[in-house]
Amino acid sequence: MTTKNLLVELFVEELPPKALKKLGDAFASQLADQLRAQGLATAESVVTAYASPRRLAAHVTHVWLKAADKAVQQKLMPVSVGLDAAGKPTPALLKKLQALGADVTDPLAAVAALKRAPDGKAEALFYDSLVTGASLDTGLQKALEEAIAKLPIPKVMSYQLESDCDLPGWSSVNFVRPAHGLVALHGSTVVPVTALGLKAGNSTQGHRFETKVSPVVLKDADSYAETLERDGAVIAGFDQRRFEIVKQLAGAAEKLGPSYQVLMDEDLLSEVTGLVERPNVLVCEFEAQFLEVPQECLILTMKANQKYFPLLDAAGKLSNKFLVVSNISPADASAVIGGNERVVRPRLSDAKFFFDQDRKKTLESRVAGLDKVVYHNKLGTQGERMERVRAIARAIGQQLGGEVLAKAADTTARLAKTDLLTDMVGEFPELQGIMGGYYARHDGLSEEIAFAIEDHYRPRFAGDDLPRNKVGLVVALADKLETLVGMFGIGNLPTGDKDPFALRRHALGAIRMLIEKDLPLDLEPLLTTAFEVVNNEPIQRNCWDRQQDKAREEKARVGGFSVDASGFSRRVFDDATVINLSVFIYDRLAGSLREQGYSAQEVDAVLALQPQRLGEVPKRLAAVRAFAALPEAAALAAANKRISNILKKAPEVDAHVSEVLLKEPAEIALHAAMKDVAPRANAQFEAGDYTASLQTLAALRAPVDAFFDGVMVNAEEMDLRLNRQGLLKSLHEAMNRVADLSRLAT
Repeated sequence: MTTKNLLVELFVEELPPKALKKLGDAFASQLADQLRAQGLATAESVVTAYASPRRLAAHVTHVWLKAADKAVQQKLMPVSVGLDAAGKPTPALLKKLQALGADVTDPLAAVAALKRAPDGKAEALFYDSLVTGASLDTGLQKALEEAIAKLPIPKVMSYQLESDCDLPGWSSVNFVRPAHGLVALHGSTVVPVTALGLKAGNSTQGHRFETKVSPVVLKDADSYAETLERDGAVIAGFDQRRFEIVKQLAGAAEKLGPSYQVLMDEDLLSEVTGLVERPNVLVCEFEAQFLEVPQECLILTMKANQKYFPLLDAAGKLSNKFLVVSNISPADASAVIGGNERVVRPRLSDAKFFFDQDRKKTLESRVAGLDKVVYHNKLGTQGERMERVRAIARAIGQQLGGEVLAKAADTTARLAKTDLLTDMVGEFPELQGIMGGYYARHDGLSEEIAFAIEDHYRPRFAGDDLPRNKVGLVVALADKLETLVGMFGIGNLPTGDKDPFALRRHALGAIRMLIEKDLPLDLEPLLTTAFEVVNNEPIQRNCWDRQQDKAREEKARVGGFSVDASGFSRRVFDDATVINLSVFIYDRLAGSLREQGYSAQEVDAVLALQPQRLGEVPKRLAAVRAFAALPEAAALAAANKRISNILKKAPEVDAHVSEVLLKEPAEIALHAAMKDVAPRANAQFEAGDYTASLQTLAALRAPVDAFFDGVMVNAEEMDLRLNRQGLLKSLHEAMNRVADLSRLAT
């Protein structure tokens, strides 16, 4: 029996464009997986997904008309249960065989056909049978039902089916959109399956307006895409349609001149691909007067509201021409072009109106309005939040640049949120910060302040640029810290994959700024400052002790709340809240570093010490990686692990050594080696040369190995024991300044 290729298509009303690609891929893959599971398709079968605005389809190669029969061996029961003392079948065995369809008219013959084999400690009876392979009719029916049931439908639609009886609409169907046709072809033969109240056939519908014939009859499974494009004016493949759109966009821009370039947004490309069946790119334009409006506003409204592709000039500035992907290709496209130009004009007029109206009020005049906007019912208004960000920004600015930077950061933080009250941001929330920069320039503020207002939300997402100047950096860091400490203080923490306040993103943004700009800020004092501002009272300084054991973390709790006269909660943070945020930030840092290619051991070794200057973390990781490549690394890591275990049992031991109490040659040699090596390694550490520091310490391998081979640490004499533990404590402190080397031990 030879295989043939299979084609299945669901013809439906217009599908949601943003979900189309995912729906098409899921439908095809689920269908093929189910066919393979039933033995109707092979592992070598190639699956091709098709998805257009009005259809989901799958083409599967090498599909059998009937799956091969399959030999199956089934365990029945232990011999002691299935056979009596005379070797005859028990009623339980006969009942089991009957249930499996075996012939038990001759019980002894039925038993003779069974196999005996060890099963653990006992011997069991096994029944061999031949399972008839599924036919394509039944197998495809099951596969189709499974594929439809498992579609990642964003929102299910319920609709009524027409009935052959006198009561139309008596049954209802739930699907992403109403379905109107089903095709199932095995080669050129229709497979009699049903789905969503439809019977399979060999015809479908083409383009809603430009199809040459209706219906489009498919000769066989392999001619599906070709026939649809030729007779139905539809490019069935999602990727093929997307490629055609990109090609036409580039071609249209090239015809306009070499100075034009298309702003091709990937998400917009995918959405438009889900909107058209046969793309036709047209060039349109709007009045040049609208270019007075910030180009971010115009670009956003064209992309988000109209699904148009803006054209930039050679300088990267927005031009007054744009590209439209039409779903029709008339001989005279002037009406289509004119219609799109007419539709976009009110949108651009609205943007211009908002921009003109917003500039009639200064940002400074809007500050008082922030007190009327609730930020969070437990954290007060945007005005209160702004004051907290100002205080944190002043403190950071003072540390990084003195009074000048602190004053600039204070001004920026005071005005940064005022554009939330503008009409433009009210219409386009994505422009917050960006519009603040434009309005700041209009108010006569410096470029430094304008850029800082624009950038204070950065980085908005993974890979986003950091703020362009130091003022923006200070305010952006203060803004993220205020969010983190506030949300941690009221207990709004991320859980699982839920993070409604984007705290993970805020933490990663703060981490990126501290590391990539190598800011000379210690993390713990930075968090303490932010907490004191938000809490409006000092944090106990001893909360930053190094006892990071699990017991303390488990006891960590979020502070309670008490409502003041204003109706908002006044935060009451305890030490554990501060520690929780510190743990959260280091955890985010660890995940980020692993994503960058560092091993879990390398990251664990460095972050175990919780380095305060996050800008040093990359240098420490580089040093650890270089150290791990040395031949001495494995032995020293193992020794460090052994030392850590010893010192855990002697936590009160001081790193002090009395040379008088050094008795054994190996401990004398180790102490002498440390007196030679440790000062050089410490000097290199203080100079920031972490790689050289660890490589210098590698010279201690031989004396450390000799010490553990020849010295009993826990000697019976208490003074000798404490002295040797003190020697190990000194060694441990010297070797683990860059990273906890014991974490490198396998």
